Amino acid sequence: MADHGLTTTSAAASTATLAAALAATLGLAAASWGIAVWQMHGMDMGVATRLGSFAFFIAVWVVMMAAMMLPGAAPAVLRRAHASGGMRAVPLFIGSYLAVWTLVGAAVYALYRPHGPVAAAVVVIAAGVYEFTPLKRHFRRRCRDSVRSGFGFGLCCAGSSIGLMAILVALGVMSVTWMSVTAILVLAQKLLPPKAAADVPLALAITGLGIWIILAPSSVPGLTPPM
Repeated sequence: MADHGLTTTSAAASTATLAAALAATLGLAAASWGIAVWQMHGMDMGVATRLGSFAFFIAVWVVMMAAMMLPGAAPAVLRRAHASGGMRAVPLFIGSYLAVWTLVGAAVYALYRPHGPVAAAVVVIAAGVYEFTPLKRHFRRRCRDSVRSGFGFGLCCAGSSIGLMAILVALGVMSVTWMSVTAILVLAQKLLPPKAAADVPLALAITGLGIWIILAPSSVPGLTPPM
């Protein structure tokens, strides 16, 4: 009986830990959405968007990544909390995971320039092609596996989502609309197993979007700033 009681107590403590980890992860994501929408207000100029200073952009970017990426990372956070037996590992896991996306943001800042519809279209088409590659499938599979470190998990997920993030940067890095669309696609790819019936149409749709931009850029909502 004593052993049964101990097991029950341990199970209850584990459940409470997982619930707290999930609440913290999703709560941080929800708060980040609110902050990001506020920070990005009035900044979206489509392909002509300017990033501002490095410090400002990175501050906005990290909040964006927390909003977009943490919901899909929740299963990994829960696995880490369960493996460590407590909440102490969760902040380090989330922090190191977001550190990877901070490095991605630094690369974006270094490479990004306001551009035209043709450049945006080329990036979108390349992102569509990337969805077909074995490298994408490898990183997507690794992003769904158990990874001990947040940094390692972040590297896998960055490799999986880099094409989708390139679309966001190309079409409107400060667009809440494109941010929302990208976040939904990233979440779906993290939580759902790969299936050609869904993945191939998505890749074709992305490629088709790039072709649409080339043929009729003015018809793509929010792509170019109003004259």
